[in-house]
Amino acid sequence: MKKHNEYKLKYFPWRLGDRRDGWRLRNVDPFFAMIPFFVRKRVDAQIFYQQSIPIDIIEAFVKEHKDEMPDLSVMHVFIAIGVRLFSQRPRLNRFVMRNKLYARKYINMSLIVKRSLTDDGEETLIKVNFLPTDTLYDVVRKVQQELNENQPEGEKNSADKISKILNYVPAFLKRFLVSTAVFMDRMGILPRALEEISPWHTSFFLVNNGSIGLDSVFHHLYNIGTCGFIAAMGTKSTQHVTRRSGEVVPYKSILLKLALDERICDGFYYSASLRTITRLFMNPEQLLSPPDQVLVDDGVGRKRIDI
Repeated sequence: MKKHNEYKLKYFPWRLGDRRDGWRLRNVDPFFAMIPFFVRKRVDAQIFYQQSIPIDIIEAFVKEHKDEMPDLSVMHVFIAIGVRLFSQRPRLNRFVMRNKLYARKYINMSLIVKRSLTDDGEETLIKVNFLPTDTLYDVVRKVQQELNENQPEGEKNSADKISKILNYVPAFLKRFLVSTAVFMDRMGILPRALEEISPWHTSFFLVNNGSIGLDSVFHHLYNIGTCGFIAAMGTKSTQHVTRRSGEVVPYKSILLKLALDERICDGFYYSASLRTITRLFMNPEQLLSPPDQVLVDDGVGRKRIDI
């Protein structure tokens, strides 16, 4: 797994109170800045949203570009849309720690992988780092590289090795080690090695239920770590829409369900961001080229970085 240093956005100088993984936001609206003091836990601040995503256009797009990207799938398009969304709607990449708002310095994604579709099949985690300028080509390459390295049975990545070691540790010592790690994270001194393998320190978490034949679920947020955006995608289903002429037209869709931390941005910003998701799904060709500009969260407005 590559180091975050290769991916961090370095648009602002370090200031006292910043974390290694995020800038402290000092210029947010006073009322909004007070919310984390009243709603302290992430699970208490989680809100849920679902949207049916038509995928006929996406499937046609995947089929059209299979020759140049053999590994391309609907899941890769979902991930690429997430990366593009965070590069254009940077407040989604905020997190709350010790009642304070931070802007994350990088964009990455966590994904649970089932190594074999059996009852006893092993599960593992992959965590992929992205640049805000990444295209669909970059997303497919990076995700597949991680999958190829971690999906074969018997492969052990860093997270697997640490989990195996902790499995032999007595319960009282596990509690002490975990409590220590949580405390260090809250203070901003969690070792980089632990942060890099932690699935909970990520921009967004993807739950691909469709890969195991299930529909999407509302996945809860976690109080540990910094992730405030979890997306679950389910199996494909056929829906029907009635046109004004009375004709009933079938189309394929996937139900997308989101769990969001309401403390990181307001409802209007979330609403506009969800409309951005819809636009990208209806026009996936945009993902083949880098964005014209990247927007960086400075706590006041939006710092524009032309590409």
